[in-house]
Amino acid sequence: MNYNKFIRMTPSQLLFTIFGIFIILGGCLLKLPFATNGPLPWVDAFFTATSAMTVTGLATVDTGSHFTHFGQIIIALLIQLGGLGIMSFAVLIFIMLGRKIGIKERIIIQQALNQVNLGGVISLVRNLFIFSISIELAAMFFLAFKWVPEYGWKQGMFDSFFHAISAFNNAGFALWPDSLIRYANDPIINIVITGLFIIGGIGFTVLVDIFKKKSWSKLTLHSKLMITSTFVINILSMAAIFLLEYSNPKTLGPLGMGEKLWTSYFQAVTPRTAGFNTLDISSLNESTIFLFLILMFIGAGSASTGGGIKLTTFLVICLSVLSFLRGKEDIHIFRRTIKARLVTKVLAITMTSIAVVVVAVFILNITEKAPFISVLFEVVSAFGTVGLSIGLTSTLSLIGKLVIISVMFAGKLGPLTLAYLLAKPNKAKYKFPDEDIMTG
Repeated sequence: MNYNKFIRMTPSQLLFTIFGIFIILGGCLLKLPFATNGPLPWVDAFFTATSAMTVTGLATVDTGSHFTHFGQIIIALLIQLGGLGIMSFAVLIFIMLGRKIGIKERIIIQQALNQVNLGGVISLVRNLFIFSISIELAAMFFLAFKWVPEYGWKQGMFDSFFHAISAFNNAGFALWPDSLIRYANDPIINIVITGLFIIGGIGFTVLVDIFKKKSWSKLTLHSKLMITSTFVINILSMAAIFLLEYSNPKTLGPLGMGEKLWTSYFQAVTPRTAGFNTLDISSLNESTIFLFLILMFIGAGSASTGGGIKLTTFLVICLSVLSFLRGKEDIHIFRRTIKARLVTKVLAITMTSIAVVVVAVFILNITEKAPFISVLFEVVSAFGTVGLSIGLTSTLSLIGKLVIISVMFAGKLGPLTLAYLLAKPNKAKYKFPDEDIMTG
């Protein structure tokens, strides 16, 4: 009877249930005596498991010192599962066993990977694994050049393995308490780590499209928008951070010009769900923190390892506003027209996301003794599955930890998936007369 109920679940309900099961399993594994170097409360075990499974990176305990290699491997596996998707792994197993994948399974994969069309999702999953494993192995090889001479073969290779998975999946977990601040001026670390989370955050659909088309003119509109906007937003963010923090004695101020540029570049690309940092986030100017809030809320690309409302969602909002101001009914970009119904979906995603953030901030303002900006930053970081913190994570109360766990969960599954859990969308069989209302 229970099995039949499980099978009859909607795709949204099934995704929610499967994620919950793996988080509980991961939390139980992290509670094992040989997974930690000291006592770990249950809430911290589940907080870490949720943070890893949702590829966020927020941590109530230090990952490098509090967990043994076994515990860190569990965290890495949860990151890989969460980043590439549980259903993607299920599909891979089905393919290897020669099992047929039905329509319902395809719909679940489509929803898990934020795909528009049902066709081609199995091919996408297959390519996703080939790309992901290849990129992670290549990154591990290059990182080993830095960390094997520094830490020896065993620890150096393990550090390379862990950070390659964490960076590509935009998780932000690092094995040092200062994240990557000690490597702020190291070209290998800067290039490899940022390259990993930019590739992981741009979206698997775009990567497959580039690999197959190999020509700008043949790329889909989604790919063109993601590539162009990622480049533009990274350049603008780098320039903004460089100017805002240039004279800050606690961040860029004491650094040389080369270090300033490297650090500005790294911190420009990391807020869009990566979570690593080469600057002390708590020492940033409030203007820079506000910029981070915007970037974290926007997030990465659809069908990527990142979170947030997604960059294309933000672009559609901007383009719809520009079209309205120009007196145009349709939205045009790259000689294509964006359908009007997509604007409605984008508004639903954005407003649901804002609602999640507002409710969480309201609760934490009651339960936590912290400045408003710290609370807001923590919630937006959790929702965007970023993992950056001004220092609130380790001091959260029990209720605060449970709230952030819920926000990370919501951010990973997506606001619309959560909305579909409560209300199954149905097309109306009738239409009422139109009437205008006054707005603005």
